[in-house]
Amino acid sequence: MFTGIVQSTGKIKQDRNILEIEILNNSFDMCIGDSVAVDGICLTVKEIFQNKFTVDVSEETLKKTTLGLSSNLRKIVNLEPALRISDRLGGHIVSGHIDGLGVVENIEKLEKSWLLSIKWKDDNYSKYVVNKGSICVNGISLTIAKYEKEGSIFTIAIIPHTWHTTNLKNLSLGDSVNLEADALIKYVEKLLFFNKNKQKNPSSNAISSAWLKENGWLK
Repeated sequence: MFTGIVQSTGKIKQDRNILEIEILNNSFDMCIGDSVAVDGICLTVKEIFQNKFTVDVSEETLKKTTLGLSSNLRKIVNLEPALRISDRLGGHIVSGHIDGLGVVENIEKLEKSWLLSIKWKDDNYSKYVVNKGSICVNGISLTIAKYEKEGSIFTIAIIPHTWHTTNLKNLSLGDSVNLEADALIKYVEKLLFFNKNKQKNPSSNAISSAWLKENGWLK
């Protein structure tokens, strides 16, 4: 589990299903077997060197994330070690399981910030986009400033610190990014869907007013 607060950046060198990552700044403690978010993708540390580490990448990960793109060679990536129980939750809950890819539609430089507009490649995920909600872009916890076309295109405001300390500053129009929707929204969706399917069976475990009263949640 992660929080979407990037702690370092790295340069990747890929050899088929093995990824070597050179930490460029702000090195952090890690052990073999630890989880590290690489551009938002949860990967497991395989080997550790002085300022480098390697991870294995599955065919599924290559298929569904930016790691499978030919333009990814020697790319700068965002890095975040796994969240400790004692750590502050500075961003939002991030699993490191990418939902889909997005394409950079627009980059606008304002006086003291940047506006970054991204389009989901798969419109099925647009339902998870809500005004002022959280979304993870390349492993960065960000807040949705506005959206259009029912969420298929959304805009996020980037402050100078985030812009200069992550790989967002390297993006160009048409580039692909890893996207993970807020996990809490997906859990709520699943519960609502479950309840809808169980309404015809009052004896089920569907969450309802009667169920909440029976289990002591309502008086």
